Amino acid sequence: MIGNFWNDIIDWFGDRSERSNLVRSFNNSAKNAFVTGVAPTLLKARVSKGNRAYKHQFSNWMYTGFRIQAFAGRQLSKNELMKIAQVVMSDEALVRRLIVLGWDTLEVHTDGGNYGIRYQLKDHIALPR
Repeated sequence: MIGNFWNDIIDWFGDRSERSNLVRSFNNSAKNAFVTGVAPTLLKARVSKGNRAYKHQFSNWMYTGFRIQAFAGRQLSKNELMKIAQVVMSDEALVRRLIVLGWDTLEVHTDGGNYGIRYQLKDHIALPR
């Protein structure tokens, strides 16, 4: 019983490190895409509380949201936020990695105000039948 407890703690720290690395990698790639002119908007990811209604078997017990903030210098429309989310969700390997690392919610927000959109990540991967 004690051995399982310690294994769970070690796994939790490993997942936490992987989660931090993924956020850092996303932010570096987004920054480089913006600086080189590939992306018209600077994106920055961080961890958020997520949406408890989106929980799945791999969800972390806290901070299950992967929030992307779009810095455009203006309020983006819902359609523009949805396009950003679609780019992320079109990368099935990324979505699967987010799920395995304990995220269940994808959030996309603009840099002004509290307006944003949310998606349940598990709804955006193809599962075998």
